[in-house]
Amino acid sequence: MTVSDTQVTWLTQEAYNRLKHELDELIENRPVIAQKINTSREEGDLKENGGYHAAREEQGQQEARIRHLQELLRGAKVGEAPTVDGVAQPGMVLTVRYGDDDEEQFLLATREEGGEGGLEVYSPESPLGRALLGAKEGETREYALPNGKTQKVTLTKAVPYSG
Repeated sequence: MTVSDTQVTWLTQEAYNRLKHELDELIENRPVIAQKINTSREEGDLKENGGYHAAREEQGQQEARIRHLQELLRGAKVGEAPTVDGVAQPGMVLTVRYGDDDEEQFLLATREEGGEGGLEVYSPESPLGRALLGAKEGETREYALPNGKTQKVTLTKAVPYSG
């Protein structure tokens, strides 16, 4: 396999369908944005044409989102939630403990996956996500905080995400 497991995005079928629908809508909307740009261009001097610049900005953001979704969906594993309890990997709900008593529960996946749920989502690419990947229940790992200090975190539970 040429893609490492941390680069594969695990998505539920529901999340995949939601993102695919968004992508399809954005692609269908391309002519609308192009028309806005053309209409604004016909209004005259482009240097002072706020509508033209706003439409171009919207087009740039939309194209960036289209590329992001295409890349995300191309590498997605759909509906293949991990089935092994006890090991931190994408698609798992992790319960961790910081220090002696501060616990947190979150889904280890992309932000796209947790788009509609109430569960906090951390990317496997985040400092915490990278530190925990492959950890077994009871194992303590360290990761760097933005201020340069390190934080110890203990994986107390890892179960497959059920949506």
